[in-house]
Amino acid sequence: MSPAIGTTLDRVDGRAKVSGAARYTAELVLPGLVHAVLVGARVASGRIVSIDTGAAQRADGLIAVLTHLNLPKIPGTPKLLPSLAGMAAPGQSYFPMQDDVVHYAGQPVAIVVADTVERAEHAASLLRVDYEETPSKTTLDQVRDQAYEPERIFGGMLPGRFARGDVEAGLGQATAQVDVTYRFSANHQNPIEPSASTVVWDDVHRLTIYDSTQGPTATQLTVAALLGISPTQIKVVSEFVGGSFGSKAMIWPHVTLAALAARQVGRPVRLSLNREQMFHSCGHREEQEQHLTLGVDAEGRLTALRHHKLSITSHFDDWAETSLQSPGILYATPNYEGIYRIAKGNTITPTFMRGPGEATGIFALECAMDELAERIGVDPIELRLRNFADTDPTSGRPWSSNGIRECFQRGADLFGWAGRDPNPGTRRQGRTLIGWGVAASAYPHVAPPNPQRARARLYSDGSAVVEAGVSEFGTGVTTAMTQVAADGLGLPVERVRFIGGGSDLPNITAAVGSAGTGAVSAAVHLASTQLRDELVGRAVADAQSPLHGADPGAVSVEDGRMRLRDRPDVGETYAEMLSRQFTPDVEALGVWTPPPPDPGYGLHTFGAQFAEVAVDADLGLIRVRRMVGVFAPGRVLNRKTAHSQLMGGMLWGLSHALLEASQMDARLGRWANPSLGDYLIPVNSDVPDVVVETIEVTDTVVNPLGVKGVGEIGIVGSGAAIANAVHHATGRRVRHLPITVEDLL
Repeated sequence: MSPAIGTTLDRVDGRAKVSGAARYTAELVLPGLVHAVLVGARVASGRIVSIDTGAAQRADGLIAVLTHLNLPKIPGTPKLLPSLAGMAAPGQSYFPMQDDVVHYAGQPVAIVVADTVERAEHAASLLRVDYEETPSKTTLDQVRDQAYEPERIFGGMLPGRFARGDVEAGLGQATAQVDVTYRFSANHQNPIEPSASTVVWDDVHRLTIYDSTQGPTATQLTVAALLGISPTQIKVVSEFVGGSFGSKAMIWPHVTLAALAARQVGRPVRLSLNREQMFHSCGHREEQEQHLTLGVDAEGRLTALRHHKLSITSHFDDWAETSLQSPGILYATPNYEGIYRIAKGNTITPTFMRGPGEATGIFALECAMDELAERIGVDPIELRLRNFADTDPTSGRPWSSNGIRECFQRGADLFGWAGRDPNPGTRRQGRTLIGWGVAASAYPHVAPPNPQRARARLYSDGSAVVEAGVSEFGTGVTTAMTQVAADGLGLPVERVRFIGGGSDLPNITAAVGSAGTGAVSAAVHLASTQLRDELVGRAVADAQSPLHGADPGAVSVEDGRMRLRDRPDVGETYAEMLSRQFTPDVEALGVWTPPPPDPGYGLHTFGAQFAEVAVDADLGLIRVRRMVGVFAPGRVLNRKTAHSQLMGGMLWGLSHALLEASQMDARLGRWANPSLGDYLIPVNSDVPDVVVETIEVTDTVVNPLGVKGVGEIGIVGSGAAIANAVHHATGRRVRHLPITVEDLL
């Protein structure tokens, strides 16, 4: 039996998804189900003066209208912590509908419950809410003069400032400098499935939540904390999730509001956000500005890097995506300074969005590196490799693995980089300008701070079930864990079933930050191998077994048959042994305790990105013709799903660079384009030829299987490669995203 890990096993959940057998949160039908619709504030700042419910109360099918006047008060809001911490993870430290104050447009001010979703929407349209409006501030330019340097960001987990060496002295030693500022529009995640919760109280104390979430346990702990009840009273089910990209990584108020509404009306309630509500209910990538100063000596080695970020956050949380962490370690400059500055505005708290921090921070750094390479006349790849940090510059410790030099070499070969003319604007095909760009990719490997668990059970017929409380939100985790379990148990994949998606299953922290695969695979691997070892131990202790008295270390398992390595004809199957022993099943719990926060190594994933663009010289239209990405993500569990994740991330980088922008109407304090008709994302005709390869590097530090994850790294660097290609084609440096036609005319 060949190993299952590393193969291209088709998705085990694919048939259910394409046939419609898979049931998503908003498709579940429960007896007596009714529907709730949120009503959001139409002003961005002020207070509610009155809510006229008269017309809504007369609407057909209406069951209840809930406002701050009749909704039960929550006992308190838990601290904002990233869901990877494994604790309660509210998206923000403010919970709405507790008083009459409005902090941001779209903030829930009422819940309308009716017997159908159409009737609920109609009744909601009949509500009349009057506000006493006060001036709002919703854009970076409106709040920049009120910016401050927070002591800590990211739920208090990271400092607001970090440095090494002396930046001013380093810049003084430089023979060339680049001093640049980049602006980034706000972005929204927009998964194909909007957030939804279907909730039912079995009685006044037992609650079941069917939730579209990246972390069933995070939902359980957050709702329990908000309602002031024990997590043992809540069960969360999340078997199929139609995408997230960060919008479902934290637990937003609508989940708990649905639970409160269901308790009030005494019926199961479904609350589904519509597309517009997704723009103001689940966070977003914040509008931000980054200022970089780079200095380089006569040998082309960095002497200093200063990287400052300014962004807008909510009134209640010091949130900033971590844009400065990876840029601070990618290159071996001895003098570095990273400072976050934030300003409070009338917005929901921003949150994770694919490649959170790195997508913007590496974009700024890699575009600045490209400018520096051009200024000193060095090939962009050569400049990067000359300065790549072979050890973690913050600690001087070796990387657990890196592979970036191999990624650049392989990517350059695949792309044909050696044929690049370094002079911008020189290559044409008729009226079309052709440009090539390159950028490095880097994403931190993070692990949850708490133990991760999985359970493996083998039945007497030789089949196995492996369980862990992780959601399948499109990454292919169910498929990859089937492969991990099959290899651990020595079974063919068709004899293994992986079950996830529930808080009643062994605890797995929310799968965020590319940490999910590493955490789940570690627990599944340990559960499977522990169970295998127990079964082998039973066999060698059984006087009736052909393996009786053998050294357990001399026994291997293939296709469910235990056998001696040096005498493969001696052995028996799991099923034969268990049937003889009258044992219906055997199970084991695998517990993986992640390494400490400081394991003695630098922990990052690296890669290299290449892009070719064609720019219409007359119209300024940009077409990305081809992209190449080569990455070193440790061990790859499933080549097909990993390829899909990496390609999807690369195309998101294209979208980030050329299309995506959430436009704020500063007069009204509301998003002006909250729909997929106005918020631009790529369609199939925008997608170029994409080549994805991985360089497998052995990593014995991060987890038992050496898995570092691929969910984020694909987007990191791809946008910068495109922007650098646009400059190479046109000679113009555009220092804001997205790059538009107007920028090139």
